[in-house]
Amino acid sequence: MKETLSHYIDQNQKEILEMADFIFDHPELGLQEFQAVTNIKNYLKKHQFQMEENIYGFETAFRASYQVGTGGPSIGLLCEYDALEGLGHACAHHMQGPSIVATAVALQEVLKDYNFNIIVYGTPAEETLGAKVAMSERGAFSDIDIALMMHGSPTTTTDVKSMALSNFDIIFHGVSSHAALAPEKGRSALDGILLMMQGIEFLREHVKEDTRMHYTITDGGGAANVVPKIAKAKLSLRSYDRQYLDSVVERVKKVIQGAAMMTETSCEIIQTKALDSKIPVLSLNELLMENAKLLSAPRITPPREKTGSTDFGNVMYRVPGSCIRIAFVPEGSSSHSDVYLEKGKTEEAHDAILLASKILAYTAYDLISNPENLKKIQKEFKEKKEG
Repeated sequence: MKETLSHYIDQNQKEILEMADFIFDHPELGLQEFQAVTNIKNYLKKHQFQMEENIYGFETAFRASYQVGTGGPSIGLLCEYDALEGLGHACAHHMQGPSIVATAVALQEVLKDYNFNIIVYGTPAEETLGAKVAMSERGAFSDIDIALMMHGSPTTTTDVKSMALSNFDIIFHGVSSHAALAPEKGRSALDGILLMMQGIEFLREHVKEDTRMHYTITDGGGAANVVPKIAKAKLSLRSYDRQYLDSVVERVKKVIQGAAMMTETSCEIIQTKALDSKIPVLSLNELLMENAKLLSAPRITPPREKTGSTDFGNVMYRVPGSCIRIAFVPEGSSSHSDVYLEKGKTEEAHDAILLASKILAYTAYDLISNPENLKKIQKEFKEKKEG
C-alpha cells in the first residue's frame, strides 16, 4: 500500500511542483496570502474536499475535509504559506501547502478500503501574527486526532521541544517637567522602564536555566532636558515549559508594578503574543523517521532537542503532533537566509516536497491501518502533558 501511495504522488507531481514554484515566485506577507491560498484551496476543491473559507477571523485561513468510509481517526494536515518581508520565501513556506495537499489527495485516492477523515488546515501569518494561536482559541484543531506538518530544512529530522513564549508591550506613564528647572515636579516614565529592566536582571539568577528574558526600549521619552511623561519597551519571555513560564510572567509583572511604585508612575502591561511549548510525542517522531528511512531521505539526523518558538506549539499542546523536516539546503544553513532563496525552486526543493508528502502519507497509513499506533501516541501525549 505504501508503494501505491508513493506511486500516486509521483504520478501527480507536475501540478504539485508548479504550485510550489508559483507560490515561491509570488511571495505574500501574513494575512495577505491570497494567491497562495487560492492555489492550495483550488487543488483540494478539484478533488471534492469540503471547503470552509475565511474562518476564525482570518480571510486567508481555511479548513478542508474529506471523509473516507465511516468513522475512523481524523488525520490533521497543517500548512503555512506566508513569506518574509523583504526576503520572500526564505523560510520555505512555499513548500508546505503543495506537499500537504499531495498527501491529502493521495490518502483520499489510494486508501479506499479504510475508515478515516482527512482535515487540512490552512494557517496564515506564521512569521508575524502566528494565527494558529487565535485559531486554536476559537475552536480550530479540536476535530483532529493528530496534527502533522512538513518544513524544509538542512537535515531530515523532527523536533523534541519548542520554547513557550510571552511577549509584551510595556508603557509607563509619568509627569513631565523641565529636567533642570523643576525636576521635583516630574515623575519619569523612563526611570520606570530602567528600574523594570534592573529588576529583571536581579530576577535572572532566581529562574530556571532554560528561561530567557529579553527587552528593549522603543521610546525613551524624547529630549534629555525634559522629564519624560511616557516611555515604552518591549519584553519577551521564554521557557521550554508553558506552566513554568506562566509563573515567571507573574513574577515579572510584580517587578514592573514595583518599578511603577518606586517612580510614582503608572504602567500598562499589554500581552502581544503567547506561544505554547510543544508536548513532545517521541513515538510519533519515531514513526515519521522510520518512514523517512524507508524512503531513503537525505541527511537523516537525530531529533532536534531544543528549538525556538512556534505557533505550532499551541496545536501540539492540545493534540499530539509532529513536523517532519526535510533536507533541501546544505547542512548548517540558516533559515531566513539567501541560501533558502537560492534553493527554493531547485531539484532539491522539488524532491523534498514530494518526499515529505510520501513520509506523511506513509505515517498516516500506519495510523489508519493500525489503530494501536494511534493509541500508543495518544497515551504518551496524555502522560507527557499530565506529567
